[in-house]
Amino acid sequence: MKLCCSSFLLMALALGAGGSPGGAKETRPAYLGAIVVEAETGRVLFEDNADIVSPPASMTKLMTFAVLHDKLAGGALTLETPVTITAEDSRIGGTQVWLKQGETFPLEELIYAMMIQSGNDTAQALARVAAGTPAAFVELMNAKASALGMTRTTFRTPHGLPPANRRTADGDLTTPRDYALLCRYLLAATNVTKYTAVRQRKFGEGRRTADRVIDMVNHNRLLGKVAGVDGLKTGFTNGAGYCLAATAERGGRRVIVVVMGSPDSKTRDLKVIELLERGFALQPAALPAVKTGAPAATPVQPAALPTVKTDKTPAATAPAGESSTAREPVFIFRVIPPSKKP
Repeated sequence: MKLCCSSFLLMALALGAGGSPGGAKETRPAYLGAIVVEAETGRVLFEDNADIVSPPASMTKLMTFAVLHDKLAGGALTLETPVTITAEDSRIGGTQVWLKQGETFPLEELIYAMMIQSGNDTAQALARVAAGTPAAFVELMNAKASALGMTRTTFRTPHGLPPANRRTADGDLTTPRDYALLCRYLLAATNVTKYTAVRQRKFGEGRRTADRVIDMVNHNRLLGKVAGVDGLKTGFTNGAGYCLAATAERGGRRVIVVVMGSPDSKTRDLKVIELLERGFALQPAALPAVKTGAPAATPVQPAALPTVKTDKTPAATAPAGESSTAREPVFIFRVIPPSKKP
């Protein structure tokens, strides 16, 4: 079932049906920072603590994809480029597709695994083949961030895992506003939704024995459940909390939502649904017109971007949610009426 407006409220109430005793509301914040952006124009529709610096966790892989797309567009790589796995690739921890030294896969199959399964091992292998070493690839990531105007962003990995010392300051860092810039660029200049809209896909079929083929399920649980959602990327580490850069397209209009630092996946997902609905409600009927007399909007990206593309790649089968070992508080959200100010 796809949701919008009143059906969103029903979902929120249903998910909140097991609330705390006496009906008391959870007091923990739903996120550290959030932003809602109109994809076509970059107009900020809503923001709350959007410049807070925090780890993006696996949302980092969106920048990994951006740099890979540059390599593909420039002809240095093709989607069929064979990638042979090294011992270093196979030792990356966290979420993975269990790459083994000596295995070989076409580059595109590893892209699917990175964007659907959020494979850290595939991100490492792609970075190595694209730039020679992961460290050299990270330099390209930071150069791309600078070119896009992501002034509060620093990348140190192609996958988003925390540093060995677990110091937040030594890992990948960004802000919701900066990541909205990246999302808008990806939607305008790449085919990112070809990969992020896929809800389920097998990895290794025809290249691995049947017992080692992995049935990948997209961690973005809004796919197929919320109208128009076709990306982009979830993220979670203990230091980052639960993050999601999401986008939806309805009737030729597209909204981007970035939420960082939620306490659990349910809270994050409900808040993103709420903000998507709010974003569409705040958009004018026709783009890019803005109501006469409305205050000047803050652009999310100063540089002009190409027209945002809508990828029509069909989604596959139903998604499964992310697992969380922490107790998840229950939030009941109401649809917020359109604000008079952007």
